[in-house]
Amino acid sequence: MIEGRHETRGAKETGRIEAFSDAVFAVAITLLVFSLQVPTLDNPSTSEHLVRMLLLRWPSYLAFSISFATILIMWISHHVMFKLIDKSDTLFMFANGFLLLLVTTVPFPTQLVATYLTTPVAGVVCAIYAGLFLMTNLVYNLLWWLAAHQSRLLKDSVSPMLIHNQSRNYALGAPCYLLALVLAFWSPGVSIGICSVLWLFWAFTTYERRSAREVYRKQRFEPDKKERHNEGRFDDGNKA
Repeated sequence: MIEGRHETRGAKETGRIEAFSDAVFAVAITLLVFSLQVPTLDNPSTSEHLVRMLLLRWPSYLAFSISFATILIMWISHHVMFKLIDKSDTLFMFANGFLLLLVTTVPFPTQLVATYLTTPVAGVVCAIYAGLFLMTNLVYNLLWWLAAHQSRLLKDSVSPMLIHNQSRNYALGAPCYLLALVLAFWSPGVSIGICSVLWLFWAFTTYERRSAREVYRKQRFEPDKKERHNEGRFDDGNKA
């Protein structure tokens, strides 16, 4: 029987999870390149014809760029999250596995967008695209909740303010991706635009989370420095 109890390996407990996750992210981001295909030219081939065919494939370049940036930011967010975690349990590992499942499927909707963005079915493929990222964000929320609930898997040094900021940032993604999914049927371009802007948001909040962590460390250790300084001044006064 599988029990959801904590392992007891100390600080290196999540090392294998992180290594496996990094490998899956690397494979997923590599597979995106298959959405870029060399155009087939009719005879006789000319430079102008090749340039025109390459320009007509702009949806492939757009989908590849957005998906590459999204997976990259997802990996960075995953990395930052695990910097705050030093324990794991069975339920947490299953949730992380489900997240990796969704990551590996990103190349499929990317290929759909690259192929059908300029066709009458663009609304459907953009809805699928936004829907995948909606599910991914929900799983990120689940993964963070499993770790942060009562701080059961987090390092002791993680402050309540940092936990609150992380939870708020993850929660903001779901309604935005849901909006992108709904709008896809009316305006595929707007839907793709929302997905594009969101990875900038994740990049910004990832930076802010790290800054908040440094602020917490300074707030934690600054009083100790002041106390030592005051003690030194007091000792000097006694010597005088």
